[in-house]
Amino acid sequence: MSLNFFDKLSRNLIELLNDKDDYDVIIEVENKEKSFTAHSSVLKFRSSYFRRELENIQPNENNIKIIVKSSISAQIFNVILQYIYGGIVNLENTETKFIFDLMLITNEFELEELTNKLETFLIETKGSWLRTHFSFIYHSIFSRNNFKKLENFCNDIVVKYPNLIFDADDFTSLEESALLSLLKRDDLQMEEVKIWDYVIKWGIAQPNLPTNFDDWTKENFLTLKTTLQQCLPHIRYFHLSGVEIVDKIEPYKKILDKQLWKDINQHLLIPDRPVKSIILPPRSILVTELPPRTKKPKEFFSTIISEEHVAKISTWIDRKVTEYTSTNNPYKFELILCGTRDGFETQTFWDMCHDYPGTVVLIKVAETNEIIGGYNPLPWDNSNNWDKWMETKDSFIFSLKLKNGNITKSILSRVKNIQYAIVNVSKDNQKYYGPHFGDLWMHSSGFNSTLDHGFFCSKYGYNYEKAIRLSSLSEYFSIINYEVFKIVK
Repeated sequence: MSLNFFDKLSRNLIELLNDKDDYDVIIEVENKEKSFTAHSSVLKFRSSYFRRELENIQPNENNIKIIVKSSISAQIFNVILQYIYGGIVNLENTETKFIFDLMLITNEFELEELTNKLETFLIETKGSWLRTHFSFIYHSIFSRNNFKKLENFCNDIVVKYPNLIFDADDFTSLEESALLSLLKRDDLQMEEVKIWDYVIKWGIAQPNLPTNFDDWTKENFLTLKTTLQQCLPHIRYFHLSGVEIVDKIEPYKKILDKQLWKDINQHLLIPDRPVKSIILPPRSILVTELPPRTKKPKEFFSTIISEEHVAKISTWIDRKVTEYTSTNNPYKFELILCGTRDGFETQTFWDMCHDYPGTVVLIKVAETNEIIGGYNPLPWDNSNNWDKWMETKDSFIFSLKLKNGNITKSILSRVKNIQYAIVNVSKDNQKYYGPHFGDLWMHSSGFNSTLDHGFFCSKYGYNYEKAIRLSSLSEYFSIINYEVFKIVK
C-alpha cells in the first residue's frame, strides 16, 4: 500500500518557485523585458531541454545562469513554470490561440506529458477553432513534425477536402513532411493526374527552377528529381490513362527512374504482363451513405433564435414587404461562432469572423432574455492598424419578439448615416472591442461571472434610425450568449 500526498507536494513546490532566496537561474522572456527566477535542479530533472541548456551556460559572477527566450511571452512562460514546479495548468477562461501557442512552446521545451495533454484537449474540445484556422494550424504542426494526433486530425479533413491545402496560396511553402503524409494516403480524394500536377508545382517552387519549361537544362531536371525523390514513389502511375501519361508524365520522364518509365509504357501496351516496379493500389473513393429516414425533427442550429426569426431577418435583408416563411426563405444561416462553444473573448470574434461578408450577429441579454443583433453585408476585417469606418446602406440593427418574454414586438433600425455604418476595429483594440454597428458595440468588461461572461453591449446605435431597446431599459447590459452567422443564398 502506498500513501500519496501530491496536492501538498505541489503546493510546496509552487512556494519554492515563488521563493526569491535560493534561485540560481534567471529566464528572460518577451525581448528581455520580463524575467523569472528558477532552480536548475528542478528545471533539468523536469525537462531534458533545460538540462542541455543549463549545461552549456556559464554562471555569472553571482553564480546565476541566465537563459534568454526572447520570443516567448511572460504569460505563457508563467504557465510552463507552474507546470514544471507544481504539475498544474489552469486552462479556464483561456483563449484557444493561447492554448495552441502553449502547446508549441511546451513541445520546444520537451515537456512531452503536457504537450500530449494539450494536443488531445484541442482536438477533443476545440475542433471548430482548429477548422476555422486550418491553414495556420496545418503549417504550424508540420513544421515541427511532433504532433501526430493533430496531423491525423488535419489530414482526415484534407483527404476529403484537398483544395484546403492544394489550392491555398501558400501551397508551395508546405513542409515536405506534410505533402508526403498526404501522398501516402490511399483515401486522398483527388484525381491522380492532379496530384502529379501539384507535386510538380511544389517541386519546381522549392529551388525556383525556370518558369519556361523550354529553357530547362539537364541540371534543372536533376534538381527537380532530387527535390522530389521522397514524393515520386507515392504517385499511382499505373492508374493513369494513356492520355495522362503522354500529356503530363512524359514531359518530366527524366526525373523518373529508367526502369519505372519502361514499366509505365509496358503497362500501357500490355497491362497483364508483370513489371519490376511496385504497383501501388488505386486511391479509394469515399462513398457517402445517406442516413436512414427518420420522423425525428432535426436539431436547430442556434440556441438563440428560431426558424421564424431567421425568416424575419431574411425579409429585412431583402427589404421585402411580404415576410418570408420558414418554407420559402431563400437564405441559409451557417454558424461561424458561438460564445458558449468558442469563448467570449472579443479577439475570438475578429479571428473567426475575419473576411466573412454578409453576417448576422445575435446577442441574448442576461437580464431580460431579449434577442438583439445586427446585419453587416460587408466583410469583417481584422487587419487594420486603426479603427476604420465602413460605408453601406444595407446594414441594420434589430431586436426580435420573444414568444414567452416581455418584449412584445420586433424592432428594425436601418442605418441612417451610411458612411458610419460599421467599424472594423484596429488590431490593438480587438482584445477589448467586438463587432460594431454604428455606436452599438460589444466590449470586454474586465470582470467575469458565470452568467454574463464579462461582456457588455450598448443598447443604442446612434448612426441608425432608432434604439432597439425600450427606453426604460438599461443602456448597458450583460449577455448570456452570442452567435455569428454567415448568410448564404
